[in-house]
Amino acid sequence: MNAKVRVQLSLMMFFEFFVWGAWYSAIAVYMSSNGMKTLTHWPFTVNAIAAIVAPFFVGLIADRYFATQKVLGTLHILGALFMFITPSLTHNPLLFILSLLAYNICYMPTMSLANTLAFHQMTQQEKQFPSIRVFGTIGWIAAGLTISFILVGFVQQDLKPEATALPLYLTAGSSLLLGIYSFSLPHTPPPAAGKKVSARTIIGVDAFKKLGSRSFYVFLISSLLICIPLAVYYNYTQLFLENSEFQNIAATQTIGQASEMVFMLLMPLFFRRLGVKWMLAVGMLAWVLRYALFAAAAPETTTWMIMAGIALHGICYDFFFVTGQIYMDKKASIEIRAQAQGLMIFITYGVGMLIGTQIAGELYNSFLEDGVSLSLLQWQHFWWIPAAFAGGVLLFFIAAFNEKIK
Repeated sequence: MNAKVRVQLSLMMFFEFFVWGAWYSAIAVYMSSNGMKTLTHWPFTVNAIAAIVAPFFVGLIADRYFATQKVLGTLHILGALFMFITPSLTHNPLLFILSLLAYNICYMPTMSLANTLAFHQMTQQEKQFPSIRVFGTIGWIAAGLTISFILVGFVQQDLKPEATALPLYLTAGSSLLLGIYSFSLPHTPPPAAGKKVSARTIIGVDAFKKLGSRSFYVFLISSLLICIPLAVYYNYTQLFLENSEFQNIAATQTIGQASEMVFMLLMPLFFRRLGVKWMLAVGMLAWVLRYALFAAAAPETTTWMIMAGIALHGICYDFFFVTGQIYMDKKASIEIRAQAQGLMIFITYGVGMLIGTQIAGELYNSFLEDGVSLSLLQWQHFWWIPAAFAGGVLLFFIAAFNEKIK
């Protein structure tokens, strides 16, 4: 892979996650400022629905009939149009949420399309992909910093940029740019052209049967269950920061992505010492500690505890999700590796997050007595619930997962 292609792919990854981070880390604050405080879990719900739909679109249509870079570009341009009109629909919550659903159905397939395009240009995926994928994490961080430190110059002094439509317009503009840019990316023919593809293949039914073992099922169940507290984090951390009077909400949350970059580099060292089981267990333990720190910090708004809890996102994500992807790859034979990875995405970001966002929404609304916001004491009680839930998943996993795999 030459230097030009490396730069092209790195820019693609940067903007792919810049687009996502620009709205995902601010949407709950925006909705709560526009009379939709009890509905803030719905953007994350439609994101999960789109994650379930995306593999079918990619596997049955995009992978068979069209060049990858053209589908990538077209979807980002369409997504830009949906996101651009979304702020004008705040007067009608149903239309607002349906517009976000339409946007997410456009966006979510682009994640696997971007990976497909990148892998097609590589000869040594395991060595070349991490150095390109890391620009995605940098893009997410850049989105948060842009919202907190650049967009703040375009709002009234008493407003946070996250409470305005500017992050959504930032998403629409960057999505449009990425869509246009995508047509200049290296030509990538449809990878499954002429091949027989079925729905059961796409969601990994065949992989599920071939990989079946007690520990494998325990891993899948744990992955699904851990996405319930994950949904709580993504949805309500930004509202917690707002109630705790943090000024730079989007930027503060990027501490988690910075941590993710650090622990990604340290993973090989930990892998050699811990192995798969204890890597996964440490990842889940970090989830417990994160919510416990939030709970302990809430009454007095102890800043260092809140920031430490956000920083634990690197261990939460890398040690569980990245290790899980490696575990699936080690378990699967060559012919079902793609199915195995698709199965994990379907279980976690699809089904798991769909269930998690709904439970998280019901939990938050049960605390929302005055319809305005949670008190700091209520936030303390709120955060102990996902902490206990994650702790239960951790104990179940340690007791039931016995597979010896390094």
